[in-house]
Amino acid sequence: MSQAPANAALLQAMGELFVSFPHCVTLGFQYLGTVDRKPTLKVEWRDELVGNPATGVVHGGVITSIVDTCSGIAVTAHMTELETIATLDLRIDYLKAATPGKAIYCTAECYRMANQIAFTRAVCYHDSPDDPIAHGVATFMRDSNPKPMLTKEGGA
Repeated sequence: MSQAPANAALLQAMGELFVSFPHCVTLGFQYLGTVDRKPTLKVEWRDELVGNPATGVVHGGVITSIVDTCSGIAVTAHMTELETIATLDLRIDYLKAATPGKAIYCTAECYRMANQIAFTRAVCYHDSPDDPIAHGVATFMRDSNPKPMLTKEGGA
């Protein structure tokens, strides 16, 4: 069953905000948008992201970071109004090495929004989520900080 974002404008702002964080800019994350409540991010393969120069495989930290970022955006797809969130727990299962030279995509979903905790799952892949590089699950604390992530005007 498909569901529209709880607040499409907030989701768009948060998707753009999350990929503007300095580490996401350095890694080159791109917010591709959201289908239903499932955002997708993309990172292009680059020499600077390689963890093993002998194989050309992207460092696992890139996968971890894109799963965390995409999962956080997925939580915001369920928010009717802005609240600050923080990653509590993140687990990644690396299923196979990413193919050198190919972009990596990550799609995430928040499958449960409880009063204080949000639960997510994500998949990283090249061409299809049916052929995953990695799976991730995470939990996020809701309303974790009284300082807002965005100003009233919608900027960071």
